[in-house]
Amino acid sequence: MDHPIKCSSAIVKLLQEKQVEYIFGHPGEQVLPLYDALRVSNIKHILVRHEQAAAHAADGYARSSGKIGVCVATAGPGALNLVMGVATAYKDAVPMLVITGDVPTYLKGEGGFQDVELCNIFQNIALESFYAENAPDAILKLKLVLKMLKYGPTGPVHINIPKDVLEEELDYSLLAENVKYYSENEFNDFSQAVNAIKNCKKPLVIAGSGIIWSHSVKDFRRFINNNKIPVATTYPARGVLSEYDPLSLGMIGTRGTDRANYAGVNSDVIIALGCRLSERTLVGIGDAKIIHVNIDSEVLKGHINIQSNVKNVLHKFKSLDFPDSSTWLSEIRKKFPDSLYLKPKHEIQKGPLKPQEAIKQILKASGDSTIVNDAGSHTTWVTLLKKVKKPGSLIFSGSFGPMGYGLPASIGCFLACPQSHTVVITGDGGFQMTLQELATIKQENIPVVICVLNNHCLGIIRQWQDTFYQGAFQVALENPNFVMLGKSYGIDSVRVESSDDVFNAVDKAIKSNKPYLVEIIVDPQENIPLPSQMQE
Repeated sequence: MDHPIKCSSAIVKLLQEKQVEYIFGHPGEQVLPLYDALRVSNIKHILVRHEQAAAHAADGYARSSGKIGVCVATAGPGALNLVMGVATAYKDAVPMLVITGDVPTYLKGEGGFQDVELCNIFQNIALESFYAENAPDAILKLKLVLKMLKYGPTGPVHINIPKDVLEEELDYSLLAENVKYYSENEFNDFSQAVNAIKNCKKPLVIAGSGIIWSHSVKDFRRFINNNKIPVATTYPARGVLSEYDPLSLGMIGTRGTDRANYAGVNSDVIIALGCRLSERTLVGIGDAKIIHVNIDSEVLKGHINIQSNVKNVLHKFKSLDFPDSSTWLSEIRKKFPDSLYLKPKHEIQKGPLKPQEAIKQILKASGDSTIVNDAGSHTTWVTLLKKVKKPGSLIFSGSFGPMGYGLPASIGCFLACPQSHTVVITGDGGFQMTLQELATIKQENIPVVICVLNNHCLGIIRQWQDTFYQGAFQVALENPNFVMLGKSYGIDSVRVESSDDVFNAVDKAIKSNKPYLVEIIVDPQENIPLPSQMQE
């Protein structure tokens, strides 16, 4: 028998073996044994100011790196503060390991301090939620979780470990024990897919984030360019094929391009790779036969369904001869000569600085920086104005859309890709939901540029109330002085109100290579275009 080791130390050792570089969290009593083990490890812990931010930061790290994000919280309120961020990752299928401490096993179910049934809560917003009964159980379940995150459907997986279990000793050799996890690849419908492809005249590929999580971007680009098939993407997959590529039609669906939505409505066969085909995507799809490929059987909704890792399907597609799509591509390009998301009628007008003009200048100054897009009215403008070259360069929580996501997510994004600048675009409403993370950014010296578009209101809600209800109500915001606020955290901050000043301020902030806040005053009456108005 090898020398005994504490469960907490075994967990940290296992994570180190899996090349985990960062853990985002906030310590609390029931998880202190884990922090004691982290103290002597090579894993860098990022101390956030609120557990929600830990989950968002882990999410941002995963989206930018393609690796799993890891977050940690203590029992009760600490764990429950993770819920928003875990749900966000779940809706976008972001791989995340969520570790919570819990009250000791001998107190569980007694109604004591901070005792709540966490697994009952997390099982609704995670792929799985596990409770560790003892130290060997904790290690075996953690190994299973790590295999799930590598081979199975992607998303957050939660493991809840009581404090006494973390302190329990176990045989070190248990770490070497193999845990089997089966993720079956079902190709039973593949022959039907082959026949549909061989007989099609107007094929379209809809690319989803499963291409990213299966580490198949290079394979996908090779497949597309070899066969010259037009490609539309979902929001999370933007950049899997550069939107400057002649075969890229841009994003499909609610905020999609004319090109992509035209192709979706008029194609005869759609190959949906690694996407969920949500209602926002389906609005751009007509009567085509859909070949749906996804590793998660629960989301398959095509006429022909293939449950598989995208990489495996792309490998099998290598041997296929796709029909010539040149006539079909010419039809799309003739109908829509450009792939703009936004036409000039919705661009710049005279008067107060428009948010879309401010965002154009932010994007111009940002160059190839990673853009982290928070939720708010600005979200739409970023979506419509940004063309994406590579995956992970435009980060947004598209399927859940929590306000306040941007700032903490940017922490993880930068740590995942420190060689790239990171720029957050947020609004005055969303920024104030997680602004305490300015302290984390300052303490860790994370050089993100935070662009706060200040229209002194909850812009989308104001627009919806004006359009569909009896006028604006409870949406006006009496904001603090954001420049003074940023400076109070020790962060250089500036306020601008003109187009040229936006560009100059963001350019200066990026070149400073340190945390920087740019407040931008924009027109509070400017509305975002409704989908039907985008390209009229």
